[in-house]
Amino acid sequence: MWDGSTIARMEDTAAALDHIRGVCLALPEVEERLSHGAPTFFVRGKKTFLSVWSHGHHDNEFAHLWCAAPEGVQARLIADRSWEFFRPPYVGHRGWLGVRLDRGLPLDELTDLCEDAYCVVAPPTLVRRFLSEADGGPGGR
Repeated sequence: MWDGSTIARMEDTAAALDHIRGVCLALPEVEERLSHGAPTFFVRGKKTFLSVWSHGHHDNEFAHLWCAAPEGVQARLIADRSWEFFRPPYVGHRGWLGVRLDRGLPLDELTDLCEDAYCVVAPPTLVRRFLSEADGGPGGR
């Protein structure tokens, strides 16, 4: 039974999407809209940083997400944990990361992936604002 701390099965995809949505929409100037049929998150309505493929996409028939990743992270995670991470089509050549949502990924790690993706794509002013808020600055957690 799902205890709320990991995404463990396909039927938990709705819970994963709810978690991802909560994390992403809490970031400065983020909005969600469908792109290619998938819930996708944009900074200032323009720059995509994460898409959720709840029912799979292309050759990947499992629930997963694609997200921007800091330089070198894609290669490292795929090499170390290929059962959870993969190089997604179309955006993998830019260093984006594919993340399986059916492999028991801890929610805190999923949160970190969402926030890191945002920081890769967002303008520096928004990244500073997010980091300030995350550290307990004005409006911080």
